[in-house]
Amino acid sequence: MRIYLADDTILHALRGTNIAVIVDAPDVRSLASDDATNASSSAAQAWVQANVQPYYPDVSIKYIAVGNEVEGDDRHKILLAMQNIKDALSAAGLGGHIKVSTSVKMNVVASSPLPSKGAFAEPSVMGPIVKFLASNGSPLLANVYPYYAYMHNDHMDVNFTLFLPSSMTMDDNGHTYTNLFDAMVDSIYSAMEKEGGPDVPVVISETGWPSADGRGASKDNAMVYNQNLISHVGKGTPKRPVALEAYMFAMFDENQKTGDPIEKHFGLFNPDKSPVYCINFSGTSDSCPRSMGLASRPVYYAMVIVCLNLVLLFWPANRL
Repeated sequence: MRIYLADDTILHALRGTNIAVIVDAPDVRSLASDDATNASSSAAQAWVQANVQPYYPDVSIKYIAVGNEVEGDDRHKILLAMQNIKDALSAAGLGGHIKVSTSVKMNVVASSPLPSKGAFAEPSVMGPIVKFLASNGSPLLANVYPYYAYMHNDHMDVNFTLFLPSSMTMDDNGHTYTNLFDAMVDSIYSAMEKEGGPDVPVVISETGWPSADGRGASKDNAMVYNQNLISHVGKGTPKRPVALEAYMFAMFDENQKTGDPIEKHFGLFNPDKSPVYCINFSGTSDSCPRSMGLASRPVYYAMVIVCLNLVLLFWPANRL
């Protein structure tokens, strides 16, 4: 599960659940402003003391995501902020227990015709980040949305984005790609190889499909994408045929979100906790499983009442 703010209500509800959690540390500028190893009152140490130490290990915090899709001048501060959080974790005796990374969107990889040609658009920014991840055994967190590639390309076969049979297969260095998701993920792997990170894993920190208000956005397509994704991630990609850890965006529709209307419709659940459509996390049936109900689950109920969106972890953690 991923939470975008370290909210006490949610973290308290997660105590003892053994649900793996990504906790976002969004204020990159503040976290990069000082040296966590030397300043006892540093922003990074204060953040760890407030948002990690009171909960870990009762809450299974797996990753700290330092920034989400950071753009502008702050992208040059990501590495220092990550280092400061790592140092603050070490100072708290948690070094090595919780991995530090950042969450990027696909535009960090320059457009390329084949996954093997994947390269970072700004290697001066991403190269040092990849080396940090490699040296600390951390994954790169990536938000991967085949939907947006489909939305902006009138010639894209929707089946290629939905893990359905398509004429748009792609051959690349002996690897055959039958869906866009795999091609996108493997382009990230290729980009990291070029920056000295051949063994850095990718964790899919967001992926999903909208159910309304856009080209190809429907409940049927959203259900097909997410259900097929659940069945697919255990196989990995052609380049890395090992199980992918993936987080589905999002748990709830965001009916009060401003901006592009489509952004309101990525949830599995409505704000009233009823399912938008049915997903079976076991992959064994199209029926709506009992686990889709939230009313009897206090950890989920706490998440609803604080009005924060979340991402569901569905592989390889225990089923919810």
